[in-house]
Amino acid sequence: MATKQEVKQYLAYWFQLGKKVVTSNGKESFLPQPVLQGDRYSAEFEECWQKILSQPTGDSYLEGTHETIHELLTPAWEMSPCGRCDMPVPIRTLGMPALSCPCNNLPNWPNTELPSPRSPISNEEQLRVIRARLQNAHKISATSKEHELNNIQV
Repeated sequence: MATKQEVKQYLAYWFQLGKKVVTSNGKESFLPQPVLQGDRYSAEFEECWQKILSQPTGDSYLEGTHETIHELLTPAWEMSPCGRCDMPVPIRTLGMPALSCPCNNLPNWPNTELPSPRSPISNEEQLRVIRARLQNAHKISATSKEHELNNIQV
């Protein structure tokens, strides 16, 4: 079953590529910009997500797909990476898969020369991870040099 967080991430990734969520039988669409704001989703995206969840008819769907967002939140669906572009796509847990990936009508996609859509990232956490890796590499390097010096002295 796709969790709310996975469906939210699915929409965020596709919004970053310009896909819209269509609702009210095609009368209304959402494409919040920006999607990310630092280490979290933007206020515009969060507002859009709440509108989608509160739709009384539950007929909101990502442009280029047939599954509604409310359907994706049922146990019949899960999120998996697309075999073509690695973006998240809905897959039925049982039965026939979705007809196609939303990437099927994006010109020049996948494009490995552009950054891929992503989730919010905490800069502080990323810097801590980098610092820890550098410190670990420094320790390994110092131990290796010490070992070499010991071998030379023997």
